[in-house]
Amino acid sequence: MKFKVYSLGCKVNSYECSALSSLLLSKGYIESKDDDCDIIIINTCSVTATADQKSRQHIRKMMKNYPNALCVVMGCYSQGNMEYISKEINPQILVGTSHRNEIPELIDEYLKNKKPIVKVDANPREFKYEELGVTSFSENVRAYLKIQDGCDNFCTYCLIPYRRGKMRSRSKENVIEEAKYLIGQGYQEIVLTGIHVGGYGRDLEDTSFSDLVDTLCNLDGLNSLRISSIEESEIDEHLIDLVVNNKVLAKHLHIPLQSGSETVLKRMNRKYDKAQFLAKLQKIRKACPDIALTTDVIVGFPGETDEEFDETVAFIKECDFNMLHVFPFSAREGTAAYLMKNQVNPQVKKERARILLDLSNELWDKYVNQFIGKEVEVLIEENIEQENASLGHTTNYINVKIANNMYKPGQKVVINLQKSMIISK
Repeated sequence: MKFKVYSLGCKVNSYECSALSSLLLSKGYIESKDDDCDIIIINTCSVTATADQKSRQHIRKMMKNYPNALCVVMGCYSQGNMEYISKEINPQILVGTSHRNEIPELIDEYLKNKKPIVKVDANPREFKYEELGVTSFSENVRAYLKIQDGCDNFCTYCLIPYRRGKMRSRSKENVIEEAKYLIGQGYQEIVLTGIHVGGYGRDLEDTSFSDLVDTLCNLDGLNSLRISSIEESEIDEHLIDLVVNNKVLAKHLHIPLQSGSETVLKRMNRKYDKAQFLAKLQKIRKACPDIALTTDVIVGFPGETDEEFDETVAFIKECDFNMLHVFPFSAREGTAAYLMKNQVNPQVKKERARILLDLSNELWDKYVNQFIGKEVEVLIEENIEQENASLGHTTNYINVKIANNMYKPGQKVVINLQKSMIISK
């Protein structure tokens, strides 16, 4: 039987889809490369109200486009909307953020009995880590490696702790096994991913996130290891030392801020204050001056005044971030922020997002300009044959296009960086 897998949302969802594809392939299923398809699997997202809407639309679209295919729905949206999906959309198989590794058996059960299957556990906070096996979710020469699931932070704007469950780590042995497999497959860079990556190891004995990073950095054949995102409090002395002294670990850290206003941070239930956050960034920059530090910021959180937004802008500049990922606040039913008073006008959120995106462009230009005319190492990711050019990234996240040279994907080359080579973010 032929199958297709579709992923909505984050890299973790994409990784899980790839893992499920590998599992199905190992059981004799065939991945469809055209419209001939017997099984459609959709991994849904629920991080924002828009993500919910896209998930609903995508499920309906796939069922319409493939009316004779068996439809399997899984993921965060289905975890929180079981009744609606089962009654109003009615796919043949519905699971949430558990039982994904049972999907091949559930398909067999449905084909035998022809009865809809709904297997969505009621309390994600009781979930254990679900091992989906070795996979190779990748973008050219870069592969993603999931090391944990769930989150215990309970930020007031976020549904994820309720949809994905508690923070739980993958076994260190399985992480290392998959990393070795990816290296053996020829991937030159591994990106550590998860819902709360830096929380890895809290529920395990005798290991921590920085211990895992240290072990991975010393695996034979790995050229680059990148961390997808990490909280300020989880960057310890060991990790800073690895950033500075281990050539394999990328000189780039993505550290979510969410707001630069002390009062907004408290309403968000973020676990730090501005002084603590700034001190950690300054410590990292002192140890590794060339590192790229990027962040996430939410604008228009309930009650955010003009003064609080101005405080955020000023603090971002003080932190000297190099790039911002900006998100207008999305009210999610079931979170504390959904019930907060003084919800911010959508147009105000849109304008604040524009201001921060403009600031992000300024910060990025300032950062990359200091490397113009200097030698930098680039990991080549792909070629554009019609332009006779190669694309790649530096260790500190600068995206470049090298004209008049077709380097081999996976190759590391040293170039003299010119402004014309830099691809805008």
